[in-house]
Amino acid sequence: MKKIGSQLAIYALEQIGVKFTFGIPGVHNTELYDALNSSEKITPVLVTHEGCGSFMADGVSRTSDTIGTLCIVPAAGTTHAMSGIGEAFLDGTPMLIITGGTRRDSGRHYQLHQMDLRPVIESITKKYFLIEKHEDIIQTIYDAYDIATSGEPGPVFVEIPVEIQMFQGEVSELSKYQPQTHEIKFNPAQIKQAVDLLTNASKPGLYVGWGALKAFEQTKEIAEKLITPVSTTLQGLSSFLGNHPLHTGVGFGPASVPASQNAFKDCDCMLAVGVRFSELGTGSYGVTVPENLIHVDINSEVFSKNYPAKIAIEGDAKQVLSAILEELNSRNWTSPRNSEKLALKIKVDKQNYLAEWTQKKNTEKVSPGFFFKSLREQLPDDVQMVVDDGKHTFLSAELFPVHVPGGFISPTDFNCMGFCVPASIGSKLANPDKMVAAIVGDGAFLMTGMELLTASTYGVGVMVFVFHDGELGQISQFQKIPLNRKTCTKIGDVNMEGVAIATGAHFISMNNDDDIDTGIAEAMKISAEGKPVLVDVNIDYSKKTFMTKGVVKTNLNRFPLNEKVRFIGRAVKRHVFG
Repeated sequence: MKKIGSQLAIYALEQIGVKFTFGIPGVHNTELYDALNSSEKITPVLVTHEGCGSFMADGVSRTSDTIGTLCIVPAAGTTHAMSGIGEAFLDGTPMLIITGGTRRDSGRHYQLHQMDLRPVIESITKKYFLIEKHEDIIQTIYDAYDIATSGEPGPVFVEIPVEIQMFQGEVSELSKYQPQTHEIKFNPAQIKQAVDLLTNASKPGLYVGWGALKAFEQTKEIAEKLITPVSTTLQGLSSFLGNHPLHTGVGFGPASVPASQNAFKDCDCMLAVGVRFSELGTGSYGVTVPENLIHVDINSEVFSKNYPAKIAIEGDAKQVLSAILEELNSRNWTSPRNSEKLALKIKVDKQNYLAEWTQKKNTEKVSPGFFFKSLREQLPDDVQMVVDDGKHTFLSAELFPVHVPGGFISPTDFNCMGFCVPASIGSKLANPDKMVAAIVGDGAFLMTGMELLTASTYGVGVMVFVFHDGELGQISQFQKIPLNRKTCTKIGDVNMEGVAIATGAHFISMNNDDDIDTGIAEAMKISAEGKPVLVDVNIDYSKKTFMTKGVVKTNLNRFPLNEKVRFIGRAVKRHVFG
């Protein structure tokens, strides 16, 4: 039978369950958009910039069971999208990128948008495909989906030249998608060895990342069986619930909150699941990891990269932890630790730390402690929290307990500013019945905030809280502490109400602590009506997070002595004499 290539592509996308595509039509994907217009299962979403489209696709993938999908043009459309594609690649998020391609049948050179996309895109994707005939379209998209979602997930890129999209070609059948299973078999002997280490340890600890998200129940049961504290990576903040009595916080070194530092002090055996021990997750590699490290991950490449593993188990987190739990339960073993004592210590440490942030109401600015306290009290347990990269990220991690698995997403190892607003829109599109709250610094908001227009156009009721201080807050603090200077970190004075008016968003001004409760309540009410809300938060960034203080201290301590003396001397001189 003869079929138009664009129709075959959309048929395949429907088969794998795609619900939204994000992008901008152009001369090289017009046929794809025409076919999308006829689809009853897929909604094409027009964005203001392809980079934002890739962040929206990321938000869909992270917060739903469907894959976020881009439909873009080659060359500029692809390079614009690369920030979000790179974020998905380093954060392990599945994504499908469908792009049009220049004509291969004309024999012409220097066509509009003509460039070799393979070398451009291969370093930030799991796989690149170039469609060469109609017969390949459906199966290639199925293969791309399987690659994107199997093992450690990531983005896959499919280029479909214009002539294949436009013209009819012969295909033998319209095959149905058959889900593939990719099981990694692990060594049962390693499970017994891991349990031996855990049960013989005096102070074991659990450290879980995004890769352990779907293994929450197993993590919880193991923690309760061992009576051991649980910390998370930043990306994996919602892999263990913040209201569980054994949860301590993000990390366990000098850059972590007191509950984590105290609970993991003298830890002599660690079960780390779905983590890479990356720079951000370890507070710039400032953590002390015990010799008895049991490292579980689906990607064997991460083992012993930064910290040597005593036992490295390659496999799916849920399957491996289920096996560990089964082995634990088969033994006549009871933890010698006192659950109530450990839980009480963690609770007191958390309460004392929050009290540091809520000592006195601020009449001039918005205090982070009171803001996050009110936010947690007013928002439902299953709220989807989306943050960006910046000072607000670590405030959110330290002060906002997440109550549902997957309830917090952030840019992490790629750490791209501008993620939050579009990712929150993608998340809300994929979860229309769930409340979505976005927290973003003013610097990151200026990068992608105009996507509020997209939210208004499609009736997406997201709440966007902009922490407005007129600076690139995190970097300006890193400059201020050792250098007593702020270079290129003060941003222009933007009128946030003007942005709201321009994009059709509802505007709320939050000037000080007295505005917090009513401002959040109003944002919740308006967003529930399907209208985006921009809340201009006059934030007080004067108090430093443990992440900020810990990272500065860790990096300074590893300097050579002569450089450390020079840096400290320069800092003292500048702080004293200016």
